[in-house]
Amino acid sequence: MKTATTHEAKTHLSRLLKEVQAGETVVILNRDIPVAQLTAVEAVARARPRVGTITSEMVQYDVDAFAPLSEADLATWDL
Repeated sequence: MKTATTHEAKTHLSRLLKEVQAGETVVILNRDIPVAQLTAVEAVARARPRVGTITSEMVQYDVDAFAPLSEADLATWDL
């Protein structure tokens, strides 16, 4: 169990929170008296999947999807 003074806790809160997320417990001291304890609430699940993770089915498309447009279709789009 790690300890930190109130001044250290204010100055290095982000670092202490990372340590708590990693499983550490931090006791906050006011002078030499323990007044609070930082512990993890629960394991945090990743909100987003890691890069490269397959999250859906493969996209299916018609073979003609990339075929050139006819003159009539081009005229419809004013092209």
